[in-house]
Amino acid sequence: MTTVTPIAMFPAGVALPRPSRPSGLFGTALLVSRRSLLRGLRSPHVFIMGMTRGAIFLLIFRYVFGGAITSGIRYVDFLVPGFVAVGVLFSGMSSATAVAEDVGAGLFDRLRSLPVSRLGIVAGRVIADTCLAGLGIAVTIAVGFAVGFRTSASLAELLAAVGLCLVASFAFSWVFVALGLAAGSPHAAQGMALLVFPIAFVSSAFVPVASMPGWMQAFAQHQPLTHLVNATRALAIGDAEAVLGHSAGYFAIRALLWCAVITAIFAPLAATRYQRD
Repeated sequence: MTTVTPIAMFPAGVALPRPSRPSGLFGTALLVSRRSLLRGLRSPHVFIMGMTRGAIFLLIFRYVFGGAITSGIRYVDFLVPGFVAVGVLFSGMSSATAVAEDVGAGLFDRLRSLPVSRLGIVAGRVIADTCLAGLGIAVTIAVGFAVGFRTSASLAELLAAVGLCLVASFAFSWVFVALGLAAGSPHAAQGMALLVFPIAFVSSAFVPVASMPGWMQAFAQHQPLTHLVNATRALAIGDAEAVLGHSAGYFAIRALLWCAVITAIFAPLAATRYQRD
C-alpha cells in the first residue's frame, strides 16, 4: 500500500512537495506565491469578474460624472491615474476573502506541519497578491487609454508610476492578509475588507480634495492613499506641479514612507496572527 502524506496536496489541486530540510524565508515565500498564482489561474472567472467590475466603475466615473467635475485638467486625465492607484485597494479586498477561504480549507494548518518559515508562508500570499494587482493595473491602464486618457509623461515616468503602485499594493496586501486571517470566514473577511472602501473616496482619487467639506479635507489631504494618488497622477500626466502644487518626488517620498509604515505595522501582525492560530 502506498502511503500518502496529508500535506502532499494543496487545495485547488496544486501539488507541493515536502521539503527534506527546513526551507528559508525566501524559498517558502516563492513556493507559496507560486501555489497562490496557479490557483488564481485555475479560477480565471474570479479575476475576470474583478477586472470587469473595475472597468465598469471607471466607465461610470468617466462618462457619468466627468462632465460635472473639473480640476484644471481634463477629467479623464485626472481620473485614470487616481483609479489605477486606488485599484490596489480594490484588488486587496478579494485577497482577504481568499486568505479566509484558505484558512477554512485547512491550508495553513497543513503548512504548519512543514519545516518552513512562518513569515515566508504569509509573505508568499502577499507576493502573489502583488503580482495579481500588477496584472489588474495593466488592464486598468489599457481601459484608461481606450476611454481617452492621454499623457505627456515619458516612458520612465509611467513605469515609475506603475512601480510605485506595485510597492503600495505590496504594503496594503499585508493589511488584507491580516484581515483574512483574523476574519474566521470568507463572508466576514469580505465585510471587514469593505471597511477600507470609504478611504478610496475620501482621497484625491476621484475629485480634488479642495472640493470636499472643510472638516473632511484635513483627513483626505494627509491620508496615505491621497499621497499615492497624487504621486501616481504627477508621474502619469507629466508636468503636474502647476495643478497639484508639488512635484512628483514630493508626493512619491511621502507615499513610500506610508508604505513602509503600513508594512512595518501589518506584516508582524499578520505573521503573529498566523502563528497564534
